[in-house]
Amino acid sequence: MKKLLSTILAIFAVAAAFAQTSFQVVPPRNVIAGNVFYVTYRLTNGDGSGINAPAISGCKLLSPRPGVSTMQSVQIINGSQSSTTTEDYTYTYRAEKDGTYTIPPATISSGGKTYQTKQATFKILPPDSNAAAQQGGGGYYSQPSVDNLDSQDSQAKISKNDIFVRVILNKSHAYEGEAIECTLKLYTKFERINSFMMTSPPTFDGFLIDELDTQASLNEVEHYNGQNYITAVLKKCIIFPQKSGKLTINSGKYDLSVVQLERVSNGFFISARPIEKEVHLQPFTQTVNITPLPEPRPAGFTGAVGQYKFESQLSSTELRTGEAVALRYIVTGSGNIKYIHEPKPEIPSEFEQYTPKTDENTRIAGNTLTGTVTTEYTLVPQSMGEFKIPAQEFVYFDLAKKQYVTLTANGYTVKVSKGSGTTTSAEQRDIEAKNTDILHIKTGDKAQSHDHTPIIRFWWYWSIFGLLLVLSGIALWAYRRRIQLDADVAGRRTSRANKVARKRLKAAASFMKAHQSEKFYEELLRAMWGYLSDKLNIPASQLTRQNIVDTLTQRGVAPEVSQRVIGILDDCEMARYTPDSGLDSSVEAIYNAATEVINDMEKSKIARS
Repeated sequence: MKKLLSTILAIFAVAAAFAQTSFQVVPPRNVIAGNVFYVTYRLTNGDGSGINAPAISGCKLLSPRPGVSTMQSVQIINGSQSSTTTEDYTYTYRAEKDGTYTIPPATISSGGKTYQTKQATFKILPPDSNAAAQQGGGGYYSQPSVDNLDSQDSQAKISKNDIFVRVILNKSHAYEGEAIECTLKLYTKFERINSFMMTSPPTFDGFLIDELDTQASLNEVEHYNGQNYITAVLKKCIIFPQKSGKLTINSGKYDLSVVQLERVSNGFFISARPIEKEVHLQPFTQTVNITPLPEPRPAGFTGAVGQYKFESQLSSTELRTGEAVALRYIVTGSGNIKYIHEPKPEIPSEFEQYTPKTDENTRIAGNTLTGTVTTEYTLVPQSMGEFKIPAQEFVYFDLAKKQYVTLTANGYTVKVSKGSGTTTSAEQRDIEAKNTDILHIKTGDKAQSHDHTPIIRFWWYWSIFGLLLVLSGIALWAYRRRIQLDADVAGRRTSRANKVARKRLKAAASFMKAHQSEKFYEELLRAMWGYLSDKLNIPASQLTRQNIVDTLTQRGVAPEVSQRVIGILDDCEMARYTPDSGLDSSVEAIYNAATEVINDMEKSKIARS
């Protein structure tokens, strides 16, 4: 036993000896003036001493002695063991004045060496314009004290300035086809949001959209219109206007529940208890002025806007008949590159041309799209000779120069020699084409029939006639049935609701297997809302939890099934904004519950309204 213990201690000593020592600062998030916040200095794999708290401009150090905490972790991977120790030194400050400030480098001694942190910056936001300095910690917007519940008091009415959704654009004027960064952000005075449901999606009429992956969470503080809010990015995308004029973006509608504090008096003591209240957020609209592209537009312009490069490639200029050659046109740059049209080169008629293949490799960079789009034409020469593929032009509107630019890709001369198959020259092919205009007159016995019996006397004639009558009747019945089904739009939506939901659940299952919880919950919500809209014949924009329950009850669905439907919708909405909701067990449980409740609703045979 002693030998085993000695071996373990030796392993720890060796691991610690080879571990790399580092020293870094953990700055606070945005801080509100008057609030208390913390700055942590973290020493990894070392035993520190002699640390001093640096003075931070605009802030007051409340305690010269730091709070110290130590943590050690051990990992064993494939038989290899590693150990990591961290020492955190936390100092307490109070923000005195709003502005952007720098945390100077701090030093510490460990193992005979001196380590230094890098500079870090953070922001101090001004307090609310109608409130005194707020108390809190950690740089977050804090819940008010019991003595100062103000707008958080459950007796106070929730105003439109307490919680809302904004549409934020990085520019208010743009050209048609120019990239615009659009952000939908939630602003709230409430730290706790128990449920969040989108009742009407955002609308981007007149725009093409490329959406960024975002993880919505209430973790940032922002000063807006003289007030401090906790914010969360709900959606971020790059949009491209497709027409000129004043275009409007709508944030959509949202139903959510927030927690307010209720003042409770117990004699000499006053406390607060949380009260949940429902909030219905109305749409926020934002307009942007779109300028049309200059006229006249040059020939060959197909809508490309941005900054681009254009080139061509030909895999070979010396061929044999029947051999394939690849002609590529490559567009590289930034702008609406994802939506440009493929080039239309002039290919000689002696070449057999296949459908072009387009390879798109684009990504969102900053506030626009960038990347490469390659269009490949496969050509097969059918005749011998020398042929020319003309140079190809690409026209785009340059946003920096505010003018049209024409780029030219190289043309090619292709020499085609005789291949292994039977081929002809261009002149021979032209002669052969002309010889197909007139055919020779056929001579000799044509075996003409000499039987003049009327066709109506044959039994097979009446058999065919009767079969045609039957087929005509069936076709007439099918046509009338199709007219009835087309007229019954609601019935058609109801009958295909389960089929559409199954397809969307299958897509959600693929995200579940890929451990992409955020996309899983979005797809599962889309499946549930779409199924309920089709099945109940209610537009998606009018669906709410209450009218779902009322409609299902009227249609004869058991109350237990209705409550399970609402529970799944709430669980999915909560999971999208809860950081710890990505557990595989939770994802699988919600997926199974959604599948079962759809099956139960199908078995219930929902009555038609």
